[in-house]
Amino acid sequence: MRRPALTLLAASLLLAGGLASAADTVVPAAAVKTAEQLRDKALHDDTAWQVVKSLTTEVGPRMAGSPADQRARDWAVAKFKALGFDKVYTEPVSYPLWERRHESGAIVAPFPQSLVLTALGYSPGTPKGGLTAQVVSFDSLAALKAADPATIKGRIVYVGPRMQRKKDGADYAIGSGARVAGPVIAAEKGAVGYLLRSAGTDAHQRIAHTGVTGFRDAAKAIPAAALSNPDADQLERVLAYGKPVTVKLDLDCGIVGEYTGANVIGEITGRKHPDQFVAIGGHLDSWDPGTGAIDDGAGVAIAMAAAKLIHDLPQRPDRSIRVIAFANEEMGLWGGRAYAEKHANEVAKFQLGTESDLGADKVYRMSASVKPQARHAIEQIAGVLKPLGVAYDARRPGGGGSDLSQMHARGMAALTLDQDATRYFDWHHTPNDTLDKIDPDQLAQNVAVYAAFSYMAAQADGDFGSAPGAFAGDGAED
Repeated sequence: MRRPALTLLAASLLLAGGLASAADTVVPAAAVKTAEQLRDKALHDDTAWQVVKSLTTEVGPRMAGSPADQRARDWAVAKFKALGFDKVYTEPVSYPLWERRHESGAIVAPFPQSLVLTALGYSPGTPKGGLTAQVVSFDSLAALKAADPATIKGRIVYVGPRMQRKKDGADYAIGSGARVAGPVIAAEKGAVGYLLRSAGTDAHQRIAHTGVTGFRDAAKAIPAAALSNPDADQLERVLAYGKPVTVKLDLDCGIVGEYTGANVIGEITGRKHPDQFVAIGGHLDSWDPGTGAIDDGAGVAIAMAAAKLIHDLPQRPDRSIRVIAFANEEMGLWGGRAYAEKHANEVAKFQLGTESDLGADKVYRMSASVKPQARHAIEQIAGVLKPLGVAYDARRPGGGGSDLSQMHARGMAALTLDQDATRYFDWHHTPNDTLDKIDPDQLAQNVAVYAAFSYMAAQADGDFGSAPGAFAGDGAED
């Protein structure tokens, strides 16, 4: 069938929209203008700072399953209500309960001295009185994988890859890979214990970085701990003498049962499509040594503050803004996985989503996984974010952040909003994850990014392509 010619008005609208077609998802001009106003207002708004200050002061460390877990959920419910969210509710999340009670270690021979270390998540404890064994070392996870089990059996494995500071935090894949997979491989090859150079970039601080291992079967797990970077250096110097090196580990930790926590959710209800959502959030839990300011009190605060700014507009957005404070991200994305399982059949209702979970320094890059017809709207969002220093990389997929990657894997259209991670892994999973590491101005820039994109997505004419299996294989959730 021959297509009718465009009317003069339709043609002019297409030109004004920057080559958008009638089938494209487009953000109306009025919504773009409001988003610009939200962006500029957010830069002078301290809501996020007040929220993260409240969380880290009134609750502090929020280890999943600890007594502070319930206090954090109560805090989140109360904070959502105080900020004026229209709906506030929880959804249960169950997971193994791992506890840390005591940890110490030392080089026994040839040069006796103590070691600064921390037990890793899902590590079992050592036998009463500790575990003493000879150390065998590897400089990388690949070297451990290639090792003959005969050289490992009955020994404590040490793996020492070094992370370097990078804006995109790319070296975390090196450190976290050795932390998650390394203990499992060592156990399979007969090791009795595992030591890791901390997955962190603070080369000169005698503080260890904790984190989770890949153990999922407690019966096959071995005691595992991370050394501070200076202590890893010291162990390597001792090993370089070429003499047998013996280490003692004394860890009192382990899984003690199952716990049921919850994701805490707050919504700003849309006036036209209340059952369609822009999803944003952060994870509410933290590791126990610090107060969880950058990981991830900041993410929760950014999302709450962005939604609050939208709430305070004279008129509610067309679609709902859903903020999720996820449970137990640190021990294996338990909250994100439970959320995705519960809402998998509703994936088409999710307009667009992403989670903030890389600290509080500035967002510098945006990427997206959306349907082709929504690229114009993404470009409009990019235009509003550009004055904030955010570059749009159209070649990269968007993953949705750590917890919301689980919804993206089921078909939710997603952004990735990359924060500058240059400083992040100096403090990540350590006692130094405290409020003073957050720069209020950089935090406000994050809020400006989240408020502007969330509002524009909520107001868009058309959708971004969420559907079951829509983005399978784009690599963003890997």
